[in-house]
Amino acid sequence: MLRVLHTESSCGWGGQEIRILSESKKMIDRGHVVHILACPDSNIINEANRLGIQTISLPIYKKKVGALLSVFHWLMKNHESYDVINTHSSTDAWLFSLVNSLLGHKLKIVRTRHVSTPVSNNVSTKWLYNSATDFIVTTGERLRNELHRHNGIPLQKMKSIRTGIDLNRFYPAESSSLARAEVNITEKFTVGIVATLRSWKGHEYLIRAWSEFIGENENSQLLVVGDGPQRANLEGLVKELGLSDSVIFTGNKKDPERWMRAMDIFALPSYGNEGVPQGIMQAMACGLPIISTDVGSITEAVDDGVNGIIVKVKDPQAIFGAIKFLASDHSTRKSMSEKAYAKAKDEFSLDSMVNDMETVFSKLVRK
Repeated sequence: MLRVLHTESSCGWGGQEIRILSESKKMIDRGHVVHILACPDSNIINEANRLGIQTISLPIYKKKVGALLSVFHWLMKNHESYDVINTHSSTDAWLFSLVNSLLGHKLKIVRTRHVSTPVSNNVSTKWLYNSATDFIVTTGERLRNELHRHNGIPLQKMKSIRTGIDLNRFYPAESSSLARAEVNITEKFTVGIVATLRSWKGHEYLIRAWSEFIGENENSQLLVVGDGPQRANLEGLVKELGLSDSVIFTGNKKDPERWMRAMDIFALPSYGNEGVPQGIMQAMACGLPIISTDVGSITEAVDDGVNGIIVKVKDPQAIFGAIKFLASDHSTRKSMSEKAYAKAKDEFSLDSMVNDMETVFSKLVRK
């Protein structure tokens, strides 16, 4: 039995938080003890409580003395309850790694890197990754290789473990028409995106591409599933471009799989901060052809011309061309759908992710 503490300083909501929760729930089901420590009233704390995962609330919002003292006093009292700490964001990684060092390295620390943003090469960050952290997990092989190339972290100290998808939840629709009826949208050709509404997810460029596509394909609709800080700006852009009749903002959904099954094409034209996005893997498990970009580790999931189309970043014309091609070529769309589903079944299972994480934790604990 493993005793794992996940820490997360982010209060937001996205694939990172969803991975922590799904991994924790699965490991608890396997008999391990898993707790999540995060900021009070954060999204992950609220959702973990709803799922029955034990939580600890500490004010770890920023790298400040108050937060450091809170972590020090808590960890000094509770370190014997855990075997390993898995940190997930910069702030919690710094706070827990520093306190653990001050306490004489009582616990093993694993750092999961979910995104492709560069890591600094200053002295303090080198200490964090090379000395204070025992092992690093990345969500894509490209992220692992970049940390090795740019930061000099030994490859043997890192492992790429993709986020796992619950294939009992995400699977192809028997009928896209019935799926659209289930979520109460019109029976039209449907392109969709499921992602937090953040600038780097590329919603703006998808909407600008849509303004070209809808001019030639009136019986179509674009589903924007999710919420976030860019919603007002994106709704304003839709209104400005005269697309309000064909673009549907759904807000956050607890059942994204139902909305994915209502789509014909899934698009995620990100231009930064990605590993292998869960939305892409979920969409592939639902049998959707993908339109995306060569950012982070996306191309480890999307094989250009096989199960999707890779386009240039920030390029509405390229996105428009990809949508137009897939919409007009049913046989290619069907082939890509089948290959996307096959790859998801073979490579993206939740069990595979948890097996790999168990192995990482177990090897560290035995040292």
